[in-house]
Amino acid sequence: MSRVYIETLGCAKNEVDSRKLLGRAIESGLVQTDTADDADLIVVNTCAFIEAARQESIATILDLVDQRERGAKVVVTGCMAARYRDELIEALPDVDRVAVFGEEFLDLVEPVPNSTAISLGPKRKSKSMVNAKPSVDFDLLNLASAKVEGPYAYLKVAEGCDRKCGFCAIPSFRGKQESRTFEAILEEAQALEVPEIVLIAQDLASYGRDLYGKPMLVDLTRKLIETGRWIRLLYIYPSQLNEELIDVIGSSGLPYFDLSLQHVSRPLIKRMRRPGSGDEYLQKIERIRRDYPDAVFRSNFIVGYPGETEEDHEALVNFIDEARLDWVGFFSYSNEEGTYSSTLDGHVDPSIMHDRLLEVGEVQERITRAKRIEMIGRELDVIVQRSGEARSYMESPDIDGIIQVDSAYQTSSKVRIRINDIDGLDLIGTSI
Repeated sequence: MSRVYIETLGCAKNEVDSRKLLGRAIESGLVQTDTADDADLIVVNTCAFIEAARQESIATILDLVDQRERGAKVVVTGCMAARYRDELIEALPDVDRVAVFGEEFLDLVEPVPNSTAISLGPKRKSKSMVNAKPSVDFDLLNLASAKVEGPYAYLKVAEGCDRKCGFCAIPSFRGKQESRTFEAILEEAQALEVPEIVLIAQDLASYGRDLYGKPMLVDLTRKLIETGRWIRLLYIYPSQLNEELIDVIGSSGLPYFDLSLQHVSRPLIKRMRRPGSGDEYLQKIERIRRDYPDAVFRSNFIVGYPGETEEDHEALVNFIDEARLDWVGFFSYSNEEGTYSSTLDGHVDPSIMHDRLLEVGEVQERITRAKRIEMIGRELDVIVQRSGEARSYMESPDIDGIIQVDSAYQTSSKVRIRINDIDGLDLIGTSI
């Protein structure tokens, strides 16, 4: 029987795509294997968001090509395949197929009866998802998902993005926003046998606007909360975080606010083609904390965007110090071909970006550690992630810290603990 191995790179949205490709592959008679050495078909779901991600994708592809057993096929899909398909075909002759977002995946893969061999169907002409929408059967939004085993599952509610942020190339290869139906999302959520569901999309708060003429995230979140699971939202543009959405998240039992801020200097934000300012962000954060004192905040910031001055950087440092967000990711600006920012003047020297990254990182690490120390003595409900590790509402899967717990707890179980100590940025809890 033919065996398939899928290597996933990049964000949680790619993980969802891989799970759906795996689900359809299993329906077609393939069997999942956990190692590439064992596979007759190796699928690499790539990331192309920034240069570092592309380098990792290429290195992974080359490693898997070298590792594969005789006769095994390698298929490359995902964002890098969509953005650079023709270039990859030319540069990687040992790869058997480059498939745009997997819409060719099941069409080209045909297990050979009574054999472990894989036969690839005829190649299609090059096309992009932006210019040629896949048929519904191969649309990753509509594919059935492989079963999820574990404490949480990502649920993608929409694909693509209608925004035109200056630094982002995603709309050029993921296309315009395409929301799933309300009913399809609820059906998939019902089938997920996990205690926590994490909603994701390129522009989550705009979910439903293209399909229903208005955003539907508030209604969807309320409906999902009724299932009794933890419902976590990743991530929200600050301009989309209105009073109704704040109250839904704040009163959900999981008041975790993941805000896409990117910077706080108004002139720089304008050059990013985004609305808002640091003062506006602080006002919104203060409003949330006033009504929901247990709220936790995460955000990301770009350091070294073209035109960033020392004054802009100082504004960011001051904001971080004042806002006291719980979790923050900092990224050096990546000059992406085809984006608005690549046409701007004032590109920042890499050495200056490096120094600025170190500074903001040190400031934030002190804040995060102090906020974790404040948790000592508190009682929390947690979900056991794996043996000896758990998460509360304060820690999002894969990106935040953890809580160390007794290894006797069963994975995916909910338990009540008391925080007794801290280990780095991780908490240490004991049962009550």
